[in-house]
Amino acid sequence: MNNIKQLTPAFEGTNFSDFRDMLNKSAEKFGDADAFIIKHSKSRKDFEYEHISFSRFREDVHAFGEGLLSRQGKGKRIAIVGKNRYEWILSYFTVLGGLGICVPLDKGLPYEELESSLIRSGADILIFDKAHLKVVERLKAEGKTNVSEFIAMEEIEDFPTILEYMAEGGSLVDSGSREYQHLPVDPEKIDILLFTSGTTSMAKAVMLCQRNIMANLNSINTVIKVYPGDVSMAFLPYHHTFGAIGQFVMIAQGATTTYCDGLKYLQKNLVEYRVSVFFCVPLLIESIYKKVLATVKKEGKEKKLAFGMKVADIAEKFGINLRRRLFAEVLEKLGGEIRLVVSGASAIDPVALKGFKSFGIVATQGYGMTESSPVICVENEFEQKNGSIGRPLPNLEVRIDNPDEKGVGELIARGPSIMSGYYENDEETSRTLVDGWLHTGDLAYTDKDGFVFLCGRKKNVIVLKNGKNVYPEELEVLVSNLPYVEECMVYGEPRGNDGDETNLAVCVKIVYNPEYMAEHYEAESKDRIDKVIKADIETINDTLPVYKQMLRVVTTDQEMVKTTTGKIKRYAEMSKQQ
Repeated sequence: MNNIKQLTPAFEGTNFSDFRDMLNKSAEKFGDADAFIIKHSKSRKDFEYEHISFSRFREDVHAFGEGLLSRQGKGKRIAIVGKNRYEWILSYFTVLGGLGICVPLDKGLPYEELESSLIRSGADILIFDKAHLKVVERLKAEGKTNVSEFIAMEEIEDFPTILEYMAEGGSLVDSGSREYQHLPVDPEKIDILLFTSGTTSMAKAVMLCQRNIMANLNSINTVIKVYPGDVSMAFLPYHHTFGAIGQFVMIAQGATTTYCDGLKYLQKNLVEYRVSVFFCVPLLIESIYKKVLATVKKEGKEKKLAFGMKVADIAEKFGINLRRRLFAEVLEKLGGEIRLVVSGASAIDPVALKGFKSFGIVATQGYGMTESSPVICVENEFEQKNGSIGRPLPNLEVRIDNPDEKGVGELIARGPSIMSGYYENDEETSRTLVDGWLHTGDLAYTDKDGFVFLCGRKKNVIVLKNGKNVYPEELEVLVSNLPYVEECMVYGEPRGNDGDETNLAVCVKIVYNPEYMAEHYEAESKDRIDKVIKADIETINDTLPVYKQMLRVVTTDQEMVKTTTGKIKRYAEMSKQQ
C-alpha cells in the first residue's frame, strides 16, 4: 500500500499561518486593486458597481471586529447563514481574527435542520441575510437555541446590522483602538465547525483549525495559478469548503471576486464581468457545455465546430495552440476571458470537461471533502488526464486501502489539512480517522502513471447476488450524456417480492427536460417520452456487461432532492421509489 505520487509544485506561493496573516499580506501586496466588485440595483435596468480594494477589505474587517468585540466580547460562537455576498466573507474573516468559533451554515437547510445545527454547535450569535428573516423570527419566537444576538447583513427593521457594528468599530479604530487587531490567533485551536452535506445521514460537525485551512490553501497555491487582475465569480456557496477555499485562493493570489445574480443569469454575468477564473460544481460545467452545443446546433454551425476541432488537434501536434483563436466566438458567449475552470464537490462528466479543454480553457477536476479542508487531489494545467481527479496535493499522503484484484480500494489520506474529528461524536471520529488516516468512503484506483480515478462512494456500490460490484457513478456518466437528461441516479433495488434484499437489480431514475423532448423527439405525452428514454437506455445497455445493465427505468420531469452543491440525496430519492 504505497503512497500515490503527489502533484509537482509548479508555482511559488505565499505561505499563510492564519486568516489574519492572509488578510494582512494580501492588503499589503495588492493594496488598492479590486478584491470585490459589488453590484447595487437602483432599478431593474440601472445598476452601480462598488469596488472594494484589498486594503478596504482589511479596514472593514478591523471595523467590524472592533464593533463585535466592544458589544459582544470575545469567545463567542458565531454562525453565518445566507447567500454568497461580501458581508458573508467579511463576517467569516472577522470572526476568525481571534473573536471565537465560526459556524458556517447551509442557506438551503430546512428550518428543523438549521435549528438543530445552531443547537448542536452552541451558537451565541447568528449573522443572517434578508432571505432568512422569517426563519430568524421563528428562531426567536421558539427560543430553543442559545442565540442571543441576531445581526443582519443588510437593513432590516428591529435588527442590528453589520454596518452599525462597523460604524461603531470604525469610530473606535479612528480613536486609536487596536484591541481587535491584537487579539491572539492560535492556528492550532479549533475555531471552525462545518456541517457536512448529509447526503446519506444526519450531518456531522467537522472540527477544523486555521492551520488545517492554511495548509490546504498554501499547497493549492503552488499547483494552481491565479493572477492579479483575474476576475472570479463566487458561485459555490461559502458554507461549503470548496466554495470557501476557492474564495481564499482569490484573496491570496490577488484576483477580483464578483457575484452571480442567479443561475439563469450566469452566462450574462460571465460576459458582464469578463470572468476569467471559475470554481464550480460539475452540474454547472455540464449545463454550460450542453447549452453551448445546443446554441451551435441551433445556429447551424456544427460542421464549422467539428472542422475547427480537427484543425486545432492537427496544429497541437506541431506544438501550436490555436484553440482560443479558432473558438473565439464560443468563448465570447462565456465572456471572452475564461481561461481556468476548476470543478469539484462531485464527479464530472469527462465529455464536458474535455469539451471545455477543446475550446482552449484550462479545465481541471479536483477532489476532496469537508474533513480534509477540503482538497485532497487535483489536476493542474501541467498534469492532467481525462476522467482523473489528478494527484494528491504536495503536502498530503494518499493511498488506496485494501485494493481488490482490479486495484480498487478506499481512498485514504493523511496530512496537515485533515480534521481533528467530529464535534461531540467520538464513535464516528474513530470510524473515520484511523491511525491518523482519513478514510474518505470513496473507492478509487490509480493508473500506470499514478493518476487517481474515482469509482464511486463505498456506501453506494451495488453488490449483486453473484458477487459482482456495480458502481452507480460509472453508469450515471453514460446516462447523463443523453442530451435531454437534467440529472440521473443509478441504484439497486430488490428483484420481485420474495423478501430477498440481497437479490438486487440495477435501476436508473432520470429527470428529463420536457421542452427538449417536445422539440427534438416530438414527444409530449408521458408514454412517448418513456419509450424514447427506455430505447436509449437499451442502447447503452448493449455496450455493457450483462450484470451492469439497467433493468428498470424511472422517468420524471421533477427535480430530485439535492444538497446546495448539487449532490443528489440518494437515500431520500430511493425511499420515494419504495
